[in-house]
Amino acid sequence: MRVGLSLAAVTLVLAMLGFTGSASAHTSCAQIGTVYGIPPWGFHTGAYSGESWFAKAHGNINVKANTVSGVMCQQDGHGTILMSVQHHLVHWSHYAMMWGYPGNIMKIKFRITSSSDPKCTVGMIGRATIFGSYNGVRSQSVQFFFPGACKDQNRLYHGTKVNVQVPPPCIAPRPACVASRRGSGSR
Repeated sequence: MRVGLSLAAVTLVLAMLGFTGSASAHTSCAQIGTVYGIPPWGFHTGAYSGESWFAKAHGNINVKANTVSGVMCQQDGHGTILMSVQHHLVHWSHYAMMWGYPGNIMKIKFRITSSSDPKCTVGMIGRATIFGSYNGVRSQSVQFFFPGACKDQNRLYHGTKVNVQVPPPCIAPRPACVASRRGSGSR
C-alpha cells in the first residue's frame, strides 16, 4: 500500500513538473502579435521559440504616399526591445540587388518604445533595412542599426530561416491594389 501511494505521489509530482514546464514555455517577442497570412510588410527571423536571437515585425505601407507604420521586436541575450516604426518611408525599391539576387527593399526608422536592455533606452531612434528576394530565391535579410550605447544590439539576420514580405509595386488587378484604392493604405 505504501509503495502504491509513493508511486502515485511521484507520478503526480512528475506530471505537475511536466505541466509547469509546458505552461512556462514562451514565444520569442510575444509582446507583439503574430500576423497570419501575408501582411502588407513584415518579417520573422526564424522559429518563434528556441532561437538565441529573434526578431519579428509587421505593419502597413503606402509606397505612393511614402509612408509606413508598424511594430517591431528584437530579442536576444541582452534583452527584448520593442519598437514603433516612424511614419516616413526612408527608401523603397522593387529593383534592389542584395546577396547577389534581385528583390524588394525598404529602409525605415524606428523608435524604441520598451526595452529590457539598460543600454537601449526608450525614445532612441534607429534604422532597419529589410530585403525580400524574389523569383523563388530564399536570400532574405533584416538588418538593425541601433544608436550609440545600444550598438551591441546591431544585428543582421540573413538566410533561409528569414521570412520577409516587402511589397512589390501595385499592379492591377491584384487584390492588394484594389484594397489600397479603397483607402486601406496598404500596398
